[in-house]
Amino acid sequence: MLYELFSECLTIPYRRTGVSADYALRRDGETLYIFFEKSAGKNDWFRNLDFPAKPYKRMGRTLWLAHRGFLKTWKELEGHISPAVKDHTVKKVIVTGYSHGAAMAVFCHEYVWFHRPELRESLEGYGFGCPRVFWGIPCGNCTKRWERFTVIRNLNDIVTHVPPAFLGYSHVGTVLEIGKRGVYSGVEAHFEQNILKELRRYEGISNNSTVTAFARGSSDVNRNSLFPATKAIIR
Repeated sequence: MLYELFSECLTIPYRRTGVSADYALRRDGETLYIFFEKSAGKNDWFRNLDFPAKPYKRMGRTLWLAHRGFLKTWKELEGHISPAVKDHTVKKVIVTGYSHGAAMAVFCHEYVWFHRPELRESLEGYGFGCPRVFWGIPCGNCTKRWERFTVIRNLNDIVTHVPPAFLGYSHVGTVLEIGKRGVYSGVEAHFEQNILKELRRYEGISNNSTVTAFARGSSDVNRNSLFPATKAIIR
């Protein structure tokens, strides 16, 4: 369930590396969970605003450009995440991030897709309140990398609309919209408590119900609704 996954993303203990990169790893049998935290300091915000596009270096035959500030942060993380991703006892990977961390989840999802091609059908990625990371005109080879990535947008969330589309940026994967327009301001829609509230509504969770820890080894998310048999969309 998305509510449980986001709750864990907010509460799991994070490791700090570099100047603006917080991550957490959890193994549950053959499943690896990778989490990325929200903006946690001034350096994070400086990089959020470092808009110019930069080519992503490790890309095989496909060229794609990304938000320069987010790419700098991912490069600080990559070496720390890599050993866990390349552990061949891992048979499933679930990548999750919130806000600034959601941008890291975009890179991480692509990293797993590239380095563990045998896991592409079991790979899952979720970006809660995710900013735009991809720059340029999307092509078929690029979109395939995020066919199983979902951007969760609480309607009006200002962070999910930056960098602006007119600067050439777009979302990757599928955009899942929750909430209703006009309920929150653009800033309020990004608050974690409001995302949690709307996730409960979306998934029909009663305020009196007890929510367990996120699914151990498998997800209760309706995979057919989040990953239809169509190509991933970028917007």
